[in-house]
Formats: sequence, structure tokens, C-alpha cells
Amino acid sequence: MTATDTQLQPRKKGLTRRQKRSLSRGVQYAVFVAAVIAFAVSADWGRLKNQFAQADIADQMFPDVITLALKNTVLYTLSGFVVGLVLGMVIALMRLSSVGPYRWFAGVYIEIFRGLPALLIFIFIGVAVPLAFPGTEIIGGTYGKVALALGLVAAAYMAETIRAGIQAVPKGQMEAARSLGFSPARAMVSIIIPQAFRIILPPLTNELVLLFKDSSLVLFLGVTLEERELSKYGRDLASTTANSTPILVAGLCYLLVTIPLGFVVRRMEAKAQEAVK
Repeated sequence: MTATDTQLQPRKKGLTRRQKRSLSRGVQYAVFVAAVIAFAVSADWGRLKNQFAQADIADQMFPDVITLALKNTVLYTLSGFVVGLVLGMVIALMRLSSVGPYRWFAGVYIEIFRGLPALLIFIFIGVAVPLAFPGTEIIGGTYGKVALALGLVAAAYMAETIRAGIQAVPKGQMEAARSLGFSPARAMVSIIIPQAFRIILPPLTNELVLLFKDSSLVLFLGVTLEERELSKYGRDLASTTANSTPILVAGLCYLLVTIPLGFVVRRMEAKAQEAVK
């Protein structure tokens, strides 16, 4: 057989790369749909409805679930965020300081409070502080304790975020400010930090979402009926009614806040990426 005869033979046709990708996606879609159908068919929706979706029990939760539980959750979250932001800024500047002890303290603080579970911090604030300082009252009562506990945890993460934002600002900005007669401190406050916050705004907003969920740990501080947040409120009603509907309603209230915040974070990240391009 000559080379010419070989060239004249029909070539075996296989799937193109695009066809293979389409086939792979089709198989994945089919597997996903099959899994959803299997779950829907196998679940006992009647028992789930009786345990988690009793309309009369859900009606009893309003308006207190909004005016009391959700309001307290938002207050705890915002107060903890403010404390964490202020403390995180201080820790970040200490981390960048040329003074050795400041850097060491900031590094130790970040490693400890990022490594410990938030639950232990709440227990420490609620139990260890009163034992170590008898007669000492944290300003704001339960709200002050929650703000301090959440703030201590958030500050460790915010400090690293703020430090990264400051270091992301071009060094020429500081040099330009210094050439205009700004002192290092004034240049940092007036020039560098505002630019850094535009960079780190999305991760800071994401931290707010995490704090909103961590506020559920307030129950370990021992709260009154008027100080309950969503998780505690839902658990108390679930115990009283012997039904899990209050827990589901509380979870939906969390989503009422976290989903819009998550959308805001994604929008800010998209805008930041567009600005870079």
C-alpha cells in the first residue's frame, strides 16, 4: 500500500473537544437532576411539615421575632463589628510598626484569637473576667459583653485584612504625601488608610456576615428574655412548643440579612475587579 492509498482512506471521526465538554456537562446535569429527584421522592415531607412548618406556631412568633430577636441580633453584630474594627485598626498599625514589642504583641494577639474558637472567647468574657476582676462590670451589661467578645474575635481577622490593605497601597502615595510636608502619622491617616479601606471594603463586609452568625453564641453569657437573639429565641420557643418550627423561622430571619449582605459583597468585589482592569 502506497502513501497515496493511505491518504485516500477515510479518517476515523471522533468527538471534538467542544462536543466532549457538552457531553460532560450533560452527564453532570443528569446526575444532579437524578440526585434531586431521588431526594424528593425518598424524603418524608409530611413529617418534615409537621415538625418544621406549623403555620400557627410561626404566627405566634411575630412580631417579637423581628422587633426583639432580630433587633438584638443586629445590635450585637454592629456593636461587635465597631469594636473589632477599632481594635483591628490598632493591631494592624502595631503589626506594621517599626517598634519590635508592638509587632510581637500584635502577632501574638492575632495568632491566639484566630486560633481559639469564638465559643471559648464568650466563655472567657462571661466567666473568667468576673473571677479575675471581682466587682468589675463591663459597660453595657450583656450588650457590652457581646460587643467585647465579638470584637476580640473579629479584630484578629480585621487586623490582617487592614494590614494587607495598607500594604497594597502603592508606596509612592506615602512618598508623595511626605514631599508635601505631611508627617508620617498624618499621611497614614489622611492618605493611606482611606485608600486601603476602599480596597478592603468587600472582605470587611464579609466579616460582618460572619459576625452576624457568631452572635448566636450570646446564649453562653446567660441572657434575659429581653436580651435574646434569634438562635436563643428560636430554641426557647422550640422547647416550649415541642416543635422545630421556631428554629426554621429563626434561620429564615438570618437569611433575610445574610443573603442581601452577600449580594452586596459580590457586587463590591465585581466593581473592585473592574476598577483594576
